[in-house]
Amino acid sequence: MMKREKKENKKHRFRIGSIQSIITISFTLIFVLAMLFVSLSMFSSFSENAETNAAASARQILGQAAINVENYLETMMQISDLIHDNLEKTSVENVQEIKGMLSLTISMRSDIVTVAVFSESGNVFFTNPEYTCNRNYVVREQDWFKETLDNPDTYLFQPPHVQRLFDEWRPWVVSLCRTLDVEYLDSRETWVAMVDMNFSEIEQLCGQVSLGQRGYIYLVDQQGTIIYHPQQQLIYSGLKEENVEHVLGKEEGSFIDNHNGERRITTIQTIKHSNWKMIGVSYVDELVENRHEFTRFIIFVIAFAILFIVGATVAISFKISQPIKRLEHQMNRVERGDFNIEALEVKGEDEVKRLTKAFNLMIARIKQLMGQIISVQEAKRKSEFKALQAQINPHFLYNTLDSIIWMNENQNYDGVSQMTAALAKFFRISISKGNELIDVADEIEHAASYLVIQKIRYKNKFDYTFEVSEEAKQYKTLKLILQPIIENAIYHGVGKIQDKGEIAIKVFVDGSNLVYQVSDNGYGIKPARLNEILKTEQVKKRTSGVGMKNVNERIHLSFGNKYGVSIESELEVGTTVTIRVPVIEGESDG
Repeated sequence: MMKREKKENKKHRFRIGSIQSIITISFTLIFVLAMLFVSLSMFSSFSENAETNAAASARQILGQAAINVENYLETMMQISDLIHDNLEKTSVENVQEIKGMLSLTISMRSDIVTVAVFSESGNVFFTNPEYTCNRNYVVREQDWFKETLDNPDTYLFQPPHVQRLFDEWRPWVVSLCRTLDVEYLDSRETWVAMVDMNFSEIEQLCGQVSLGQRGYIYLVDQQGTIIYHPQQQLIYSGLKEENVEHVLGKEEGSFIDNHNGERRITTIQTIKHSNWKMIGVSYVDELVENRHEFTRFIIFVIAFAILFIVGATVAISFKISQPIKRLEHQMNRVERGDFNIEALEVKGEDEVKRLTKAFNLMIARIKQLMGQIISVQEAKRKSEFKALQAQINPHFLYNTLDSIIWMNENQNYDGVSQMTAALAKFFRISISKGNELIDVADEIEHAASYLVIQKIRYKNKFDYTFEVSEEAKQYKTLKLILQPIIENAIYHGVGKIQDKGEIAIKVFVDGSNLVYQVSDNGYGIKPARLNEILKTEQVKKRTSGVGMKNVNERIHLSFGNKYGVSIESELEVGTTVTIRVPVIEGESDG
């Protein structure tokens, strides 16, 4: 027994649905969820801080780059102011003096490519260097010239372009144009001064800015034209694009956008004097590259914590659940009907100890009560069985003796002899040496003896037939279950009709059931009365319910409520009573 208990405990050591598994899984899930929540919160906070710091760094770098570009543009504005001031102080007719002053000014800056002054009609007044002007280049028809005249006293910066003013020189420049109010030939005219600066300076200033390994900056004007881009050739060839329209609609600062499936930090800085915008692009994954290391660290911590908590919870849950498992094992044995168990050892936590004590007391009390119940039920069954059988025999004997007395009073001595012989055979089978089970053939003979007696008593008022299958004759049956039904068929059925009555008895096997059917052609039973016949409280003496109820209760006591008596009846047609008992093989005691 101890080996079997150890085997059971080992078999059920850990299973889904057990206390141990619930404690282990619950604690593990709670801990994992808590760890995930904390880790995700830390990761989110880390990512947000990293992106915020990256954006702040990008703004700082972009701000310095913008200052450098602004200084570059301010230089162009200073040159323009010098030209403006010199022309105001000196008469325009003194051409040589003006050219000398402008040449001196230009020589001060190596990044100045071209300086030119145009009259209101577009004629070239002064250029430095003094190259041959392009005759096909009509200044007064150029958009930049017209725009400058339309916006007096305004600094107009032109995006990078090829300067086509000279025949043999095509530099890549950025131009600043502004109007000049000069006195020429005794009249005031508006002229245009143009300062070209080498675009490579802007490329150098912007190219020095580093926003990570892949990050870059570019410049756009207020119309969205790209002034500078490190991948200018790809932009012009359509192999790369920038979301310039989206950027123009944004204020200064940083924001996160998703461009071609990549998250980028875009930073916007406005360049003073020019309304240009410097755009810085840095890639989130690159700027927060240590996010992956942080992620690996979190995964390692969670995995280690899960292993630790699983081991700890398994150990704790085992300690808590082991006494309960022992109790469960004993309860399973009780559930299977095995009450031969010893009292459990009381150990464990306080609640488990109390539960174990209660279980031990319960088992002891159940054993005591079961013994009492078995004794009481056995005695009750025997007394009920004897009472039912005693109730049947006096009832029949009274009717039979009444018939014998009646025949004797009418001097029908042959009938008295025949009925007395049938009565003797009837009681011989009824006694059957005290056995409760008899052959089906004996039960049929018992019923036939009863019918012989009753047919004499009723002066052949009815006929009867037996139809018994050969298969049914090989089995055993509970005795004295057919006669009470036949008695009711005679007394309440054929005995009260004017025509000759007919009683048909059939005995056959239906699956695992032995079936008796007693049919008569009597008046039948009213539906209301039919529902009352088998109910104890509705039965009165000398009615159809007495014998039928006794038979039904005897069958229930012997075989259970699955078997018993059923009635079908139709007024003016007749009644059929069906008895179902289980098929019983073997020989009766005796």
